[in-house]
Amino acid sequence: MIKTLATVAAAALALGTAALADPVKVGIAAEPYPPFASPDASGNWVGWEVDIINAVCKAAEMECAVTPVAWEGIIPSLTGGQIDAIMASMSITEERMKVIDFSDKYYNTPTVVVAAKGLGITPTPEGLAGKTLGVQVSTIHEAYAKAHFPDAELKTYQTTDEGFQDLAAGRIDASQADSIAIDAFMATDAGKACCEVVGAVADDPAILGAGVGVGLRKGDEALKEKFNAGIKKILEDGTYDAIGKNYFASSIYGG
Repeated sequence: MIKTLATVAAAALALGTAALADPVKVGIAAEPYPPFASPDASGNWVGWEVDIINAVCKAAEMECAVTPVAWEGIIPSLTGGQIDAIMASMSITEERMKVIDFSDKYYNTPTVVVAAKGLGITPTPEGLAGKTLGVQVSTIHEAYAKAHFPDAELKTYQTTDEGFQDLAAGRIDASQADSIAIDAFMATDAGKACCEVVGAVADDPAILGAGVGVGLRKGDEALKEKFNAGIKKILEDGTYDAIGKNYFASSIYGG
């Protein structure tokens, strides 16, 4: 009996140790969002945000597993325990903070409108009145457009790129998105041919948030501290800037 109890205890200890060693599942949006995250020809996820995930986890001495999850289900996947964190260009907003917590920010870029050339569109309620504006569904851009552009006709897409494709094809008049995503579109032949950046939208911190952070379950303070420590370290030791230079002309950390 003593031997049996000892065996059971050893097995339980081994299981507990294995559980502690499980990688942190970091959720990214399954929908491609270059240059932040997209699958390469071999199906491996690459991009600035993937590199930042790997750097933050290394700096925080965590083993992490990049885990693609459909954008619309990414917060339920976090709260339901299927993933442990979200690093998917998710803005820190008051609405989301009712459900989840966030780390310190790890980037912050403007929200911009790009439009078909020659339409005279401006990123204002008057400038978009009667125009068809494309936004990605379930994002701050959809929420902002509903609040600030009531006279525009909104068309939602599963990905930002789908909206850009419709814009290039003339099926919509304008798109609203993060400036980096729009910069990437405007660097393409299609973007250069069809469109022009008409400016940043007026700030609304309640909707647009205070930058992008790591989404975490409420009360998971230990994991938040690790992510904050990792973000702080890569900002201080130059890793953040070194990664950024591979993708952007200047730092996207923001103010």
